[in-house]
Amino acid sequence: MLDDAVQAVLTAYPRIHAAFRRRLIRDGAGGKRLSDHLARILEHLDPDTAITVGELATRLRVSPATASLQLDHLARMRLIIRERDTVDARRVLIRLTDGGVRARQLRSLFDPDRVREALARLEPQEQETVVAGLLLLARGAGGLGEDSGESRKTSRTTRRAVKR
Repeated sequence: MLDDAVQAVLTAYPRIHAAFRRRLIRDGAGGKRLSDHLARILEHLDPDTAITVGELATRLRVSPATASLQLDHLARMRLIIRERDTVDARRVLIRLTDGGVRARQLRSLFDPDRVREALARLEPQEQETVVAGLLLLARGAGGLGEDSGESRKTSRTTRRAVKR
């Protein structure tokens, strides 16, 4: 059953990518130039659900200090806001601003208008099913990073052994 699901995703994704990919890439919102690296960071953030610097660093596979430096750039561009956690003041929460949402949309791999058009062709119940399925797949993909967990453990162990 799992192999059938894998095959279905591998078959569907190229069609989805070809249909939804942007035909024209624009620079950042409001004339601000936004590097691809900073744009990728925006993809991990949300305007409604805040995450901590540590959570973002884990997603990006960098140190919290490195993530903070990148967040400084985004804050100066007014694309994110930082807030102290009301429960634990040691934690800083990050959220996208309206400008950050616009910048993320402009730099998105997929064209929102093309996605909207495709979804409009479906019945409301089908739209909900598509969204729920994609959110579940994204949740399953969370934390995978570039390598599988096993190869990541092996490469770290190998690097340590080589250094000794």
